[in-house]
Amino acid sequence: MKQKAILLDQAAINRALTRIAHEILERNKGVDNLMLVGIKTRGAPLAKRLQEKINSIESVDVPIGEIDITLYRDDLSHAVENDEPELHHTDFQTKIAGKKVILVDDVLYTGRTVRAAMDAVIDQGRPSQIQLAVLIDRGHRELPIRADYIGKNIPTSQDEIIMVALNETDQEDQVSIFEK
Repeated sequence: MKQKAILLDQAAINRALTRIAHEILERNKGVDNLMLVGIKTRGAPLAKRLQEKINSIESVDVPIGEIDITLYRDDLSHAVENDEPELHHTDFQTKIAGKKVILVDDVLYTGRTVRAAMDAVIDQGRPSQIQLAVLIDRGHRELPIRADYIGKNIPTSQDEIIMVALNETDQEDQVSIFEK
């Protein structure tokens, strides 16, 4: 793959997350009954960063969770040795029943990851509402899913790949576009 451009650097990612945090607070009229749920892998650290930004604005810790969607995917990834699905840890600080759950992910593309995440959340309890926050929306939806909060819209071709790198997982903050 050939890198075409760096789309967001560390400062731009920080600004996008700050804006998303303010939009979440404005739309929900504060933090009452909110819960942030990061979709593994890169959605989890983004949810944590949003929690910190909301705390710096409202001085309240919004409950946070991480969700593994492996068993909910329609294209399960399998372990090499035994052809069993690879599972990751799911963790919630509080019950989600009756909460306004904000799913957080790095890139919205076909919508299949979000559909799987909604199924996984509903299996944990019945939230009063599910909203979606993404750092990047690149288009090409296969399902009727849209984000409520978007850091940056980046129209792409099918021959391009968006790569999000975060300090927590990749030791740098950067969003790049690559040519296949």
